[in-house]
Amino acid sequence: MSVDRSVIRVKAMLVALGPDGTRHAVSRNPPTRENPDGYHRLVGGSVELGETHRAAIEREVGEELGATIDDLTFLAAVESIFQINGVLGHEIVFLYSGRLDPQPVSSGATLTESDGSVVPVVWLPLNDADPVLPLYPAAVAPWITGLPGRAWAPPPG
Repeated sequence: MSVDRSVIRVKAMLVALGPDGTRHAVSRNPPTRENPDGYHRLVGGSVELGETHRAAIEREVGEELGATIDDLTFLAAVESIFQINGVLGHEIVFLYSGRLDPQPVSSGATLTESDGSVVPVVWLPLNDADPVLPLYPAAVAPWITGLPGRAWAPPPG
């Protein structure tokens, strides 16, 4: 299914915390023109017409990972303007944190996208501000690096 990038899209995404609260699960996506080695992306996806962003993240996690979310907490709404294979994209992302049940295994886990493609799920440390592959949406980085030990307050700055 082709994605229409000519409109601003509304997304709900999850910082999927690991059992010890020091890592989070993300998908590892294939190369693009801008990221020839691939990139990481938070779990989640589009909010459908008539659906709340909270319902969207619960649905997306169920569809992509066959999981539910414990301790689901709304963090922020962030704006993401980006290029993918030379095409401009623009999203408003409702960002949540929570723990997946069941948790993806530490090696060999996968996620199924809405188009049927299957991508690996990997665990990244929360305190890694400069991962080997970029994390998208990029605007969530201050929220993720600020999570360890944080009492759910906005990131500095």
